Amino acid sequence: MRAIARRLGFYLVTAIVAVSLDFLIPRLIPGNPVDAILAKAQGQQFSTATIAAMDEQFGVNTKASLWAQYTHFWSDVLHFNFGVSVSNGFEPVSSVINAAAPWTLGLVGLATLISFALGTLIGAIVAWRRGSWLDNLLPVVTFFQAAPYFFLAFLAVDLFAIKLGWFPAEGAHQNMDFPAFNWTYISDVLDHAVLPALTIVVASAAGWIVGMRNVMLTTMDEDYVLIAAAKGLPRHRVIWYAARNAILPSVSSFALAIGFIVSGALLTEIVFSYPGLGLLLVNAVADNDYALLQGIFLLITFAVLLANLIADFVYVFLDPRIRQEA
Repeated sequence: MRAIARRLGFYLVTAIVAVSLDFLIPRLIPGNPVDAILAKAQGQQFSTATIAAMDEQFGVNTKASLWAQYTHFWSDVLHFNFGVSVSNGFEPVSSVINAAAPWTLGLVGLATLISFALGTLIGAIVAWRRGSWLDNLLPVVTFFQAAPYFFLAFLAVDLFAIKLGWFPAEGAHQNMDFPAFNWTYISDVLDHAVLPALTIVVASAAGWIVGMRNVMLTTMDEDYVLIAAAKGLPRHRVIWYAARNAILPSVSSFALAIGFIVSGALLTEIVFSYPGLGLLLVNAVADNDYALLQGIFLLITFAVLLANLIADFVYVFLDPRIRQEA
């Protein structure tokens, strides 16, 4: 389809620009990134080969042209070689990211999916039953939508973790020397994930509820919905047609929410000391870990592009007007 082909071309150009910026930023910042890394190491000894490898990675003290460095950087990106992380014992950046990604995707990703599904469903029901007791939920929902996330998270930790002791206050699991993948370990991980996931769902679902309700109310007053109801279509089919169109703006917002799972996990993982990509990103900034920052930046970029590409396909499926234009 021409519409999808145009979008693919746009995403390809965006990906090239993102990788180019990822290459240029460490080379354009004032000072020497390698010197900053060595200074941050606080007297730790580095071998000559290690320093030479970092010089090559960031284009410092190298005789290679900028174009040669750029093509070499592209080769490393295509082979998922982002260098080593100086703040994680010189482990490969890809290994560090692979270790943290499942925690973020499992917690924030699943919580985002639940909040979107729950929020859009409740928003459609509240709009369908407008004028009923469900409208009394709006002031409560509006409060949770307006309240800063860290405020809700700290309240949840203070109430449910510290005072009531229902859930752990921090971490992803108890400290175990040799954790085994059994029900004891799984239940411990789930116990640590409930409270941060609950705060994400409560804070995020409120926005989806308000947004879906407002769009749904406008859509239900459209002529095609009124005509469908006047012709005697069953009530549930009329609501389905209205909901299919009302959900389109939410799909775009959901694509951005999925794409920004990594950066959106910052506050959650800081408050709950959760070992995911958000906390990893904060630590990389504090430790001047440029290689790890480059890797996470590319991960965020490609996640946003992939999420928007999926949203474009969903748009084509939901909106027949796009298929006709294509």
